[in-house]
Amino acid sequence: MAKFNIITQFLKDFSFESPNVPELFFKRDNGQAKLEINIDIQIKGAENNMFMVDLITKVHSKLEKDEKSIFLIESTYSGLVQMEEEKDEEVKKRTLLIDVPTLLFPSVRAMITRMTAESGFPAFVMQPIDFAKLYEERQKQSQSQAAAPANNK
Repeated sequence: MAKFNIITQFLKDFSFESPNVPELFFKRDNGQAKLEINIDIQIKGAENNMFMVDLITKVHSKLEKDEKSIFLIESTYSGLVQMEEEKDEEVKKRTLLIDVPTLLFPSVRAMITRMTAESGFPAFVMQPIDFAKLYEERQKQSQSQAAAPANNK
């Protein structure tokens, strides 16, 4: 891991939508809900080894039977990071895609929990995310896509 300092962290964008309220509250049996959670990390480099790391989270809760949306939360939570000079690009990449998001995630998790609780729905507490595992999965995925032969039709 490269040495780094998070200069500041902040909420860049947050959206909460619940398009089917209040009718969801009026029905007695809405059935089972399912969740889709997507996490993305974007890095923007700047001068003097400063980087902006955006942790982009999308949580969509829907009813299983009719795919009716219960709530949709989208957020971009960012950290401005000062990193010491690091010549190894893989170490730099792993720091920015694993270590920094691991430190940013608790704030995102708390916001989503509070927002769902304030919305009248049961509070949704996201499980911790293994950003190292996520990084490895995405590396394998991009390697397999790069290795796949081009389809010439």
